[in-house]
Amino acid sequence: MENIQINILEICSLKQAVTELKKIDCDPAGVKLMQDKAVFKIIKIEKMKCKAANILKQTFLGKGGDVAVSGHSADLSKEYTSVLIMATLKQYKQALIQLKMQPWGLKQIGEKIENILKNVNTLPKRIYSWKDRQLVLDGEISLVMGILNLTPDSFSDGGSYNELDTAIRHVEKMQADGADIIDIGAESTRPYDGGQKISAAEEMDRLLPFLQKILPHCSVPVSIDTYKAEVAEAALAMGAHIINDIWGLQQDVLMSSVVAKYDVPVIVMHNKTEISYPMGVMADIQQFLSRSIAIGIEKGIKGENIIIDPGIGFAKTVEDNIEIMGHLDQFQNLGCPILLGASRKKFIGHVLELPVNERLEGTIAASALGKIKGVQIHRVHDVKAVKRTLMMMDAMIRSEI
Repeated sequence: MENIQINILEICSLKQAVTELKKIDCDPAGVKLMQDKAVFKIIKIEKMKCKAANILKQTFLGKGGDVAVSGHSADLSKEYTSVLIMATLKQYKQALIQLKMQPWGLKQIGEKIENILKNVNTLPKRIYSWKDRQLVLDGEISLVMGILNLTPDSFSDGGSYNELDTAIRHVEKMQADGADIIDIGAESTRPYDGGQKISAAEEMDRLLPFLQKILPHCSVPVSIDTYKAEVAEAALAMGAHIINDIWGLQQDVLMSSVVAKYDVPVIVMHNKTEISYPMGVMADIQQFLSRSIAIGIEKGIKGENIIIDPGIGFAKTVEDNIEIMGHLDQFQNLGCPILLGASRKKFIGHVLELPVNERLEGTIAASALGKIKGVQIHRVHDVKAVKRTLMMMDAMIRSEI
């Protein structure tokens, strides 16, 4: 008896469940039968009609799960309640079959839950191919996007790389340090004040001569940080590979059409002109990004070409940014790869009480947490340090080298 070991396992995915079942030499048929029982998920639904919530609760109770509702739900003294569903994947599957036959919007709620569970159980896998290079998002190997600012006024490194030779050397160094993507921006979009706005013509004057010279030095895909369709089209025509739109296709109505025309990946970021979140910051971001995805698909962008970015630091307080970091995994609901741009941001400086050039450790911590929360692309200034951190995180999470 003294040799018996008892441990608690935190199983968050079907893949992990299968791994643990196989480790104990479970019969293959048993693995297939029990993997859904080993994964427990809690889903929160806001502002649900109480009469529908009561049916939801009874449905899950009948399958061995449960639903927490407000105290006024049972007697219908109020119209709405928020709910917490607590169940294994097996119980969800059984309950969802029944929900599809229920009234009061429960069919639609069931369909949304089904879609969310499908998205969160497997990180999106994408292979983006161009004539001379490829980018693989497999959910296991984290990708690092190195930042090249051709601007005089960026918040972190403004003016550092607006000479051609310096910019090329920086691109070559970032690739040597392990960058999987190079992101080039020619207009400052500083999160805290938006930076100095410039015209599309001025942005192209800054960007295109550099891009033409930089592309031959890049063996990895090049992303263009712009929200202007005219700039995006000129860059893509020159040979750029990805568009990174800080306004999520919602600033320039022509941007979606340009991205669709060139059939390239696009990063859609959450942004606002003011800090105001009546629904809460997480709900606002999900709603905004859902709209960005819908706009893109409506204009012909392939769903698999859309990558989402919650927009850390853009129209958000320090508290907002901390909340977002703690709940990054919720954006998996949208079914798109997640990019995180937390590098050297102001919230790190606030927590650590450090200036922008001393925020490396905070950036590394943010990327490490992002990896755990499902982030697949990390946009950073300090490529080598973050790349090494993520290689270690990837190996530990996979439990292999």
